[in-house]
Amino acid sequence: MKEVTIYTDGACSGNPGPGGWGAVLFYGAHRKELSGGEKHSTNNRMEIQAVIEALSLLKEPCKAKIYSDSAYVVNCFQKGWIHGWLRNGWKNSKKEPVENQDLWKTLWDLMKRHQVEYIKVKGHSDNEWNNRCDELAREAIKRL
Repeated sequence: MKEVTIYTDGACSGNPGPGGWGAVLFYGAHRKELSGGEKHSTNNRMEIQAVIEALSLLKEPCKAKIYSDSAYVVNCFQKGWIHGWLRNGWKNSKKEPVENQDLWKTLWDLMKRHQVEYIKVKGHSDNEWNNRCDELAREAIKRL
């Protein structure tokens, strides 16, 4: 399997409000940047959307290391929230419907094709590629 490194970030101007996402993918010496946004979204939705868009670009099953500053995204998989949601019919521990279910379901389907590892990075610090993703997300908001 090819090994891909992915950095992602989401941003929102107001929460909810105009939202943007950014991702940077690395494969060998290759680098690809992508971004997009929605006129009305939330920060959490943009964080998930960034991962969806990045994984959607992969043309074959890959080992993907995803670096994100979103505890929401990383904890979903590192702490196994997703398995509880699946077991409980997309209800959280409070028996309420999981927020952003549509995006989580899309992401979960994409992950079935790849071996994905999530790594938490500190946001707005000295991580060059997380900072670049933040720039891409904020630029996407300006284009809306």
